[in-house]
Amino acid sequence: MLSHDKTDLIVVGAGAAGLMAALTAADRGRRVLLLEKMDQPGRKLRITGKGRCNLTNTASLRDTLPHIGSDCRFLRNAYGVFFNRELMDFFERRGVALTVERGGRVFPASGKALDIFLALINPIERHRNITIRKGCRVERLDVADGVVQGVVLPDGTRLAAPHVVLATGGLSYPLTGSTGDGYRMAAAVGHDVVPCVPSLVALCCREPMPREMVGFTLRNVALRVTDEQGRKLCEQFGELTFASDGLTGPIVLSASRQVSRRLHEGETLLAHIDLKPAVDADTLDRRLRADMDANGSRLWGDAMRMWLPAELVPSVLRRMKAEKFKRLNQVTAAERRKLLALLKDFDFHLTGTHGFEEAIVTQGGVALKEVNPKTMESRRVAGLYLVGELLDLDADTGGYNLQMAFSTGFAAGSYA
Repeated sequence: MLSHDKTDLIVVGAGAAGLMAALTAADRGRRVLLLEKMDQPGRKLRITGKGRCNLTNTASLRDTLPHIGSDCRFLRNAYGVFFNRELMDFFERRGVALTVERGGRVFPASGKALDIFLALINPIERHRNITIRKGCRVERLDVADGVVQGVVLPDGTRLAAPHVVLATGGLSYPLTGSTGDGYRMAAAVGHDVVPCVPSLVALCCREPMPREMVGFTLRNVALRVTDEQGRKLCEQFGELTFASDGLTGPIVLSASRQVSRRLHEGETLLAHIDLKPAVDADTLDRRLRADMDANGSRLWGDAMRMWLPAELVPSVLRRMKAEKFKRLNQVTAAERRKLLALLKDFDFHLTGTHGFEEAIVTQGGVALKEVNPKTMESRRVAGLYLVGELLDLDADTGGYNLQMAFSTGFAAGSYA
């Protein structure tokens, strides 16, 4: 527990980035005051990855950077000092066994995000250089002549320190405390804030989702999103789930990072689902003809099960305007081509996304050009450091977002 009168560093926000910044600075002899507005710190960290906490990815730096939005080059300095191997060593030294799963995703071996949180909060609560105050909301930054002086609480109380790390998180999962306070505080002292939109989030469709499809998951399909002129915006392969008002699942969440801003700016986009991505159209057409020739007496509606899961058959028949009691030997070439087209392009109009309460991360934030990429110090306010989701940085699923939080927090804690 901090026993000195003087505080060297105030850290605002006890999420992944804030906890890392506080512990890193305290281990270097700095006297740290950690302020958390919620009754308990680390709420979002404890539920991340469905409670399992995908804390990083084993991919190389070269392979990691393409997964990051905005200007991924901003992270080269921070990752050069504290990247995935250093992060894994950090937790393993604190007794957390880790495991690597498909796609290089790193989890605690216990499958419990709580273990990651405890490895941070336990040494913080025991550290003689750290005082943590819970249920303490910061109203604004105290800045004079372009230099941070500390922070101001809602009742006007001033807490003084020559360095402040702003680690308040984004807007996603607001019930965990991420309500955008940091954006407001950063803007109030002169920072440009790129407008925020939900990212890694479900997408809404114009078309009503048939009841039989809601909750059904497709595996090993391809998803391509285009604008209305047909220009490809992104493409993903993997698992997709139909929701009551649109699409969700891993590949949809990944695609949302590429298209969320366009949707929130009012564009209508098209989601094209290739139900048979392993087969080209010509080969698939030959298979359809062969199946129809071999099963000529079967009813059209029943025979659809040869090519589609049962949950999709009614919707495909409706789109084709096909008569389900027609026999395959009566199907015309034009009708077969309609089926082929839907198997290769089962499309939906995208009109928006779900909200921040469901988004895994926030896209947007403090403009990167206004932050020193080596130290995370503001270029506008001396002594102010900005980290984690507060920055205009977001990434794909796979552990990349938490790695950014830990690495930027480590950089700020090292230099503050």
